[in-house]
Amino acid sequence: MLDLNNMRRSDFAYDLPQELIAQTPLEPRNSSRLLKVDRLTGEITHDHFYNLCRYLKKGDLLVLNDSRVLPARIYGEREDTGSFIEFLLVEQRENMVWEILCRPGKKAKVGTRFSFGGGILKAEITEVLEDGNRVARFECEDNFFAALDQIGQMPLPPYITEKLKDKERYQTVYSNELGSSAAPTAGLHFTKQQLEDLQTQGINIAFVTLHVGLGTFRPVKEDKVLDHKMHREHYELSEKTAQMINDTKKNGGRVIAVGTTSCRTIESVAAFHDGKIVADDGWTSIFIYPGYEFKVMDGLITNFHLPESTLIMLVSAFLGYEKTMDAYKTAVEERYRFFSFGDSMMII
Repeated sequence: MLDLNNMRRSDFAYDLPQELIAQTPLEPRNSSRLLKVDRLTGEITHDHFYNLCRYLKKGDLLVLNDSRVLPARIYGEREDTGSFIEFLLVEQRENMVWEILCRPGKKAKVGTRFSFGGGILKAEITEVLEDGNRVARFECEDNFFAALDQIGQMPLPPYITEKLKDKERYQTVYSNELGSSAAPTAGLHFTKQQLEDLQTQGINIAFVTLHVGLGTFRPVKEDKVLDHKMHREHYELSEKTAQMINDTKKNGGRVIAVGTTSCRTIESVAAFHDGKIVADDGWTSIFIYPGYEFKVMDGLITNFHLPESTLIMLVSAFLGYEKTMDAYKTAVEERYRFFSFGDSMMII
């Protein structure tokens, strides 16, 4: 039995064979497996993502995060010595000013200048933050994001060691709003045709935007879960989406978040507005763990997450701790593929 007042990071650990960490995406996208869990009973059904419609009803609403991943990893050199540097863009502060991760960090002192892509981009370190991140001011003669698209690499998680052949496979087919440091991976399973078919069957689709920050994926370092602090992420929920969510609730349909990022967006808006869903945009550092009372979400489509991560804690909050750990144990036994390019889990 989980002690809600004294949850430990180790409570959310599980054994995962290295070979179950998916290194490449499947083709077609929706050919991944789907582990469907009944939220009330914990009963598990094994299926494939292309059969998602079996578990949806007319009038249900899928909420998708349309954020698009920046090719945020860039490689360059110090202007004075020519030595190697790697930047990873984390968060835009101003027009050409970004918070970054860089390595080797000892080369990136305040005032140090770097060049990327043969001078397409240049940057100067203006600040060193307490957590070791830097703030860099960039210079670019042309469009900054076009330059980034030309020379940048997708910021794949460190557990993916194989090179990605097609950048678009780390984007959802509905990605639109540029700004994420990592993909909202639950949506990687959808094809455009599948989304069209679902709408034809009376399943509604709405979009939110949450620009995924690297803080989401940082390991929980504190032993006590409640001591962990989430990094903030920027979100936007439109008037149209607010109306669709409210209409779905009023008409008895289910609001199903595609991904933990969509979940955090709608639950943040509800938390900020006394349980109501309204058009809103801002910053959230919401941390959802067991004991949290969901205000909006009726279902969740997600991937299988890292042990001891804030994401498996969110899943445990929605499904229940014991059911979640049982589902993960089953997924390992049944040789599901894990993490960003892995298989899918549906809780409803």
